[in-house]
Amino acid sequence: MPEETNSIDYVMEKASGPHFSGLRLDGLLSSRPSSATNTPAHRTSSASVSASPLAPKQPFVIGVSGGTASGKTTVCDMIIQQLHDHRVVLVNQDSFYRGLTPAELERVHEYNFDHPDAFDTDQLVDCIQKLRSGQPYQVPIYDFKSHRRCSDSFRQVNASDVIILEGILVFHDQRVRNLMNMKIFVDTDADVRLARRIRRDTVERGRDINSVLEQYAKFVKPAFDDFVLPSKKYADVIIPRGGDNHVAIDLIVQHIRTKLGQHDLCKIYPNVYVIQSTFQVVEHGLGHLPFTEKQVITPTGSVYTGVDFCKKLCGISIVRSGESMENALRACCKGIKIGKILIHRDGDNGKQLIYEKLPKDIPERHVLLLDPVLATGNSANQAIELLIQKGVPESHIIFLNLISAPEGIHCVCKRFPSLKIVTSEIDAALNEEFRVIPGMGEFGDRYFGTDD
Repeated sequence: MPEETNSIDYVMEKASGPHFSGLRLDGLLSSRPSSATNTPAHRTSSASVSASPLAPKQPFVIGVSGGTASGKTTVCDMIIQQLHDHRVVLVNQDSFYRGLTPAELERVHEYNFDHPDAFDTDQLVDCIQKLRSGQPYQVPIYDFKSHRRCSDSFRQVNASDVIILEGILVFHDQRVRNLMNMKIFVDTDADVRLARRIRRDTVERGRDINSVLEQYAKFVKPAFDDFVLPSKKYADVIIPRGGDNHVAIDLIVQHIRTKLGQHDLCKIYPNVYVIQSTFQVVEHGLGHLPFTEKQVITPTGSVYTGVDFCKKLCGISIVRSGESMENALRACCKGIKIGKILIHRDGDNGKQLIYEKLPKDIPERHVLLLDPVLATGNSANQAIELLIQKGVPESHIIFLNLISAPEGIHCVCKRFPSLKIVTSEIDAALNEEFRVIPGMGEFGDRYFGTDD
């Protein structure tokens, strides 16, 4: 019987590789789990293997879209004014208009400036990517009277805490959308927008009113219906009335400040990783495990070079809310060993160990510690201390959770600077009852349906 048990364990262990593809180790992109495979090697790009999980923390990128003269610039200016204690830069999509050729200039009244092809989107993507990576960028300057770029001058834009990208079609291209952390659509009545456009184009751009109306009817309105309005569905926030909606703008600024606070903690503790809300915590956590190159034979008989974990891994859930994350881990890693740690929680004192059941060979494994909420950090510290006592190197522990409080981040990272914390949100603080606010209450009760 013991030999049979060992054989079963071996088979299960061989099948416990993570079943996903296309994971970026730098945390920029992730895919949902794909169908299971019988091979421990998995397809991923060469960039995935070489990317470092210790890449610099990136700025918060906000996209602001809406129809022509909807008040996008006013909304951007109000956000910038309220974020006066942070470095904020504004990038206008209009700066990336393609310069017209001599033939196009001769028939400029027939040129559609509101069509996606009027913009150099490749250069816009390059600009935002460079700024996100901390590099400065020389943004072109476009002359709306001559319809050409200034060849001898640029606008120098430096890396900042917040990048605001504004334009009518910034949501149209998926490559641009994927670079944004927040997408805002400014929704303003069409008559109001037309009146504003007439005033702007006649006063600021030297055009006569007849040409403005002709251009609006022939190009602007059809382009809005075909390209701008359909992109509204991608918005995270829709602001009616534009800059007149002070309540909406105040709420947006509060959210941005919260996100910037998360970035500040990430700068203090380089072992803390806050993933985007659309990513999966478990999958992202797996991306921080070490990989080795491995070749496999595909069903077509071809040789494919993929990656495999260089050491074994296991999951350890802190009972009982941590058990809610076990299914997600098993979905990525079939047959993975999962242990349990039960710690008594009483207010802010989570230091009484009640029960533990861990794999016997846990010192040889990388450990994914599961607990959806990191509040004071006392229970987490107790669990981490137990794992270290059992022989697990601190650097081999990745603590996965959904919501963290700043107090918990400080408590864990100061004591264990070599482990990694992967979370999807860092909330404001703890209240008098040591609960995360705004938080989500007692996670275990909500998940298992035992709340009142």
